[in-house]
Amino acid sequence: MCIVTETKNPHRHRLPNAPINGLLSENPTRRPMPLPLPCIRPPAPRHCIALLRLHLAAPSIAVAKQIHARALRAAGVPLSHPLLAKHLLFHLASLRARAGAATLRYAVAILTRLLPEPDPFPLNTVLRIAASSPRPRLALELHRRRLAPPDTHTYPPLLQACARLLSLRYGESLHAEAAKNGLVALVFVKNSLVHLYGACGLFESAHRAFDEIPLLDRNLVSWNSVMNGFASNGRPNEVLTIFREMLDADLEPDGFTMVSVLTASAEIGALALGRRLHAYVAKVGLVGNAHVGNALIDLYAKCGGVEDARKVFEEMGAGRTVVSWTSLIVGLAGNGFGKDALELFGAMEREKLVPTEITMVGVLYACSHCGLVDDGFRYFNRMKEEYRIAPRIEHLGCMVDLLGRAGRVEEAYDYISTMPLQPNAVVWRTLLGACAMHKKLELGEAAWARLVELDPGHSGDYVLLSNLYAAVGRWADVHVLRKTMVAHGVRKNPGHSLVELRNNVYEFVMGDRSHPESDQIYQMLAQIAERLRHQGYVPRTSNVLADIEEEEKEAALNYHSERLAIAFALLKSLPGTPIRIVKNLRVCGDCHSVIKQISKVYDREIIVRDRSRFHHFKGGECSCKDYW
Repeated sequence: MCIVTETKNPHRHRLPNAPINGLLSENPTRRPMPLPLPCIRPPAPRHCIALLRLHLAAPSIAVAKQIHARALRAAGVPLSHPLLAKHLLFHLASLRARAGAATLRYAVAILTRLLPEPDPFPLNTVLRIAASSPRPRLALELHRRRLAPPDTHTYPPLLQACARLLSLRYGESLHAEAAKNGLVALVFVKNSLVHLYGACGLFESAHRAFDEIPLLDRNLVSWNSVMNGFASNGRPNEVLTIFREMLDADLEPDGFTMVSVLTASAEIGALALGRRLHAYVAKVGLVGNAHVGNALIDLYAKCGGVEDARKVFEEMGAGRTVVSWTSLIVGLAGNGFGKDALELFGAMEREKLVPTEITMVGVLYACSHCGLVDDGFRYFNRMKEEYRIAPRIEHLGCMVDLLGRAGRVEEAYDYISTMPLQPNAVVWRTLLGACAMHKKLELGEAAWARLVELDPGHSGDYVLLSNLYAAVGRWADVHVLRKTMVAHGVRKNPGHSLVELRNNVYEFVMGDRSHPESDQIYQMLAQIAERLRHQGYVPRTSNVLADIEEEEKEAALNYHSERLAIAFALLKSLPGTPIRIVKNLRVCGDCHSVIKQISKVYDREIIVRDRSRFHHFKGGECSCKDYW
């Protein structure tokens, strides 16, 4: 028997007998006072259910277990009481955002022991708990046991579990099962399917499921899932199209939305669009979102806007994470500011932040593109010894690149031969590129032989070997190799360059005459060539890797895609404004020399992003210091 302390409110300890709805609506903003669990008489299950409802305002698994224990001790209460079990599960479901293994085990025990033949409601409740718990696989295991027939709320948590596990095969089987049961047309099932396929990288399947959802029924998760799928698979134009549709549907984006859109803008190098998106982010109040801030740093860095990237980084202040530091380090390295990247890494270390594997890739990349071979090996050793980061193939590939760019190709080959991991095609391709750059025929052919085994039919490998043969004057081998490409159906990726002007992105390919103003563009090219000749420019025809006449080589150089894009930008942009070019292949040596002179003669800053890095041309100089 418990002693009840006197109180000014004599009805305080009779709360369980009061109407539940009245109690909860009397003062909804006030947190209910904790109720004393000991009582003279054991309560009936309905009273326990009342207590559970009251405690939903401050849910706790300990409270649920106490009430459950007292209910089981109550006279005349059967061990398995369906109503009590369902309310216990509903209470536990309110904890699922912070549910641990104990909560999940308790929920499964209630389901399987108190409800040996449950209806769909309690089963779906446990599926929701499991799907958002640290053990989402348990949701799939419960489904396999067929404890209750599926209904309209069964498949979303199961598909959520598959998305978290990246279990595409099981997710597809659930898709088929839902269709068989006539439940696949439900909007929340469709939204879950979009999320599943997007998470697993099947962006086309995600888009098909997305298109089947009526425009007013698409939720934010489904929009984000399909955009993320396209963004992650190199389809930026689709991301931007879907984003416009989302805004037309009057749905406000969140941080995940903007990360996908900013990633897409970075992919196509659309700086002006990125700046408008930055303004939009500020307008909708997402500036403080760390993920959005990191995406902005990445966007500006990938568009050559290094100072803008620095500004975003500084404005993040205390909100900066290791990802923020890493994004700027990688961005500086890729833009040719390797020493700045290394200084920033030093500042990061002084902040006592622990670098990640990706941070170290950025540091080694900075050393590679600045020719800092000794520093590169020093950082590599520190990565292993101080930060206990086991070298991945990306780090080892950076070391091969470091040696190869510096002309130490034999050492690079020896390094590959002794590296602790099996070298992949990217590593051998890096060596082949270094051999083509430094005319190392024998080692180049050895790298080619390994590439044929590991990744046959890669067009870039044929191009690199062809360039190597041409560089050493073996034109017969060039012709044989190109015939082999035709015989095996290997097609070279055509070079193209993108330039953004007045909110539009224009694409040019070599010798392109498809633009409606191509006559003016070619006249501008002729004018540029004439002005450069007066400055002493002599075409470096050795960069034309074809056995043709000298005059034809000069013409071929003059019509490279980046030169067409620059000529168009000079025609259409205001004097003194920067010109930004994105090229899918490596800039050739002659174009690099020409763009340096154009930047001086026309007093323009020209930023060119090629396959591997940025080149900032200004006043006749390049940020790469001719080391690329």
